[in-house]
Parts: sequence; structure tokens; C-alpha cells
Amino acid sequence: ASYKRGLRRNDDFAVALAWSHLSLTPPDRSSTISPPLAQVQEIEQEIKPMALQSGAMLRPLAVMMSRNIRTISPDATLAEAAGLMRDNKVGALLVYDQGAYVGVVSETDLVRKAMAGGLDPARVQVRTVMSSPVITIESNRSAHDASDLMAEKGIRHLGITQDGQIVGIISVRDLLRYFKNWGTL
Repeated sequence: ASYKRGLRRNDDFAVALAWSHLSLTPPDRSSTISPPLAQVQEIEQEIKPMALQSGAMLRPLAVMMSRNIRTISPDATLAEAAGLMRDNKVGALLVYDQGAYVGVVSETDLVRKAMAGGLDPARVQVRTVMSSPVITIESNRSAHDASDLMAEKGIRHLGITQDGQIVGIISVRDLLRYFKNWGTL
């Protein structure tokens, strides 16, 4: 996707966080913020055909998922969620409550639902903007299946399960990175 004025995908989140700390009214960035599923569309249109032909799309998710699951309470603030994402260099956190994963909060949730909605990140709880329930897929399923499910559900993160228990997470960004590096694996 092309961006006006030289903006990149990561700039959207940085601008939203800076804006929240400065307590300014956000500028109208609707023409510069990419559609939330632009990366899914990129997989579907450009990468998926090549990855299918090479076999990368048929590899099981277990080989490309992140087992390093970062969690947050639904009672935590959006500012705490943003800080955890920044500190851990992740784009989403699984929301964990009373022994179960109950949702996902992502950069997109923070930018589109919270910041664009004028919510105060220091006061609003994660439960207000999280996506629920966690959409999952089994670890033995393929990247092809994961990208299809993401596109179907309009999401960018999936919980990865093994025997019904969440054991990892995968994002559109993870899939893109995996396909980009496929030839060197």
C-alpha cells in the first residue's frame, strides 16, 4: 500500500501514541492510515500465489508461530497495553482473565477504536476495545488456512492451539516475515 507524505504502516501507531501523550486533537489522517487488513490483502493478492507454488503456504503453523505469548488483564488500561506492546515489540496481546484467554487487543484496536474514538488511554480499560473471543486455529493447520481465516474474519492475529489449548500466536506480520525469508530457511 502506498502512503502519502512518506508515512509507513508503523507510523500510524506512533502518531496515535504521541497524540495521546500530547493531549491534542488528532488530525484527520483517514487518507493516510492504511485499511486495517491491507497486509492480509497483500498476502492474498501478491504473496499467496508465489508461496503456494513454493510450498511455503502449506507449512504447518507450528513452525512459524510465536510461542512467546504476551498477556494483559481486561482491567488494565489502554496505556498499559500500549506500553507492553512497545516494550515487548509485539503488535497484539492476548487478554487473560480467570485462567482463560478472553480476547485480543492489538495496535489496530488502540489506534482505530481508542485513539480515533477520543478515549483516554490512561482511564479506559482493555475490555472496552479488545476483540472477543480469541479466534484460534490448530498448530498443524497451514499458513494457507491461517491467511484464509484471517481474511474471512477480518482480523490480523490468531491464537494457535494444540489439543484445544492456546500455545502460540501468529499475525499477518509473522506470515509476511516467514514468506519473505522462505528461500533462506
